[in-house]
Amino acid sequence: MASSSVFALLGPFQMTVGDTPVALGTPKQRAVLAALVLHRNRPVTTDALIDAVWGEGAPPEARASLHAYVSNLRRLMRTAGADERRLLEKASPGYRLTVADDAVDLGRFVTARTAGLEAAAAGRFAEASRHLSVALAQWQGEFLEDLSGFAFVETHAVALTEDRISAHTVWAQAEIACGRAASVIGELEDLVTRHPYREPLWEQLMSAYYLERRQSDALDAYRRVKTVLADDLGIDPDPVLQDLHERILRQAPLNIEGAARKTAADTMIATVNRSMLPATSRPARLRSATGTSHPVADTVTRIGRQSDNDIVLADPRVSRYHAVIVGSGPGYVIIDADSANGVVVEGRRIDGSTALTDGDRITIGDGEFVFEVDEPAG
Repeated sequence: MASSSVFALLGPFQMTVGDTPVALGTPKQRAVLAALVLHRNRPVTTDALIDAVWGEGAPPEARASLHAYVSNLRRLMRTAGADERRLLEKASPGYRLTVADDAVDLGRFVTARTAGLEAAAAGRFAEASRHLSVALAQWQGEFLEDLSGFAFVETHAVALTEDRISAHTVWAQAEIACGRAASVIGELEDLVTRHPYREPLWEQLMSAYYLERRQSDALDAYRRVKTVLADDLGIDPDPVLQDLHERILRQAPLNIEGAARKTAADTMIATVNRSMLPATSRPARLRSATGTSHPVADTVTRIGRQSDNDIVLADPRVSRYHAVIVGSGPGYVIIDADSANGVVVEGRRIDGSTALTDGDRITIGDGEFVFEVDEPAG
């Protein structure tokens, strides 16, 4: 009888059959399997796999190499005790990997995160905390960290990092609502160090300190975020943080449960906005103040200073990988790729992501752009 196969994407890429890790070969061969796991249970075309592994500069022999990699992977699976014929099958015009969602750490993360968000939005904070703890425990590093040089990894890492941070945010809010503010302070301090421009994390840290009767630490957290925003971005804390600061100064009560429900609901909405819906067929572009037109793809468009972005901006205030525009069904969503200076849409810095509409004014670094999208055909 064939042994069950388990895959890990949320850290180094791994395949385990039974209790035995499987050595998967070269980076490109591993990347082929990782792409199939990421798009599990549906056919992935040969062209899509070639694009994921080799990019636009694929050599003429890429197709033959891909078929050889699949053959090697099947042999390795069979040797490890897996039923390779059912697991990795030909599905014209490409291949399909068939595996249960709960056999992939990303699948378990999505399921538990969704359950946690729904519970928190409904005010069931203890249940939310349990689900979100399970979700966060799936992460053993950065997404496919040993395959980070492949473009498809970078593209998916942006959205998944956003989902991971939002899961931390809602988990912390649920813990605070359960009266366990002390349990989140250490993790929140670590998170604001790694993501210093994420004002909701600072809001939770200040609230946790305040509820633990550490008013001076709460006020110090506000001074820290105010300083980093002013020094790095030239902006003030948002009105929510300013209001919380005033409440702490007055020693006023906080609406913790209301804040927790709102955080969860807002996160669910943002997740829907960024979900991988079918690509839009409406052509779009970013038009700069000088009139330069930058085409926006109907799937994913990466923006940044690094030369391998789709839209390269030679601006010292632009991060190496600054933002991503994703075609999502009927429209487009722009995602801040945890950039240093943020993405501003219609005069407001976005918190993670926001939907784009025709005519939106976008600021990235020192550049001003107008988002233009064509009307639907017919």
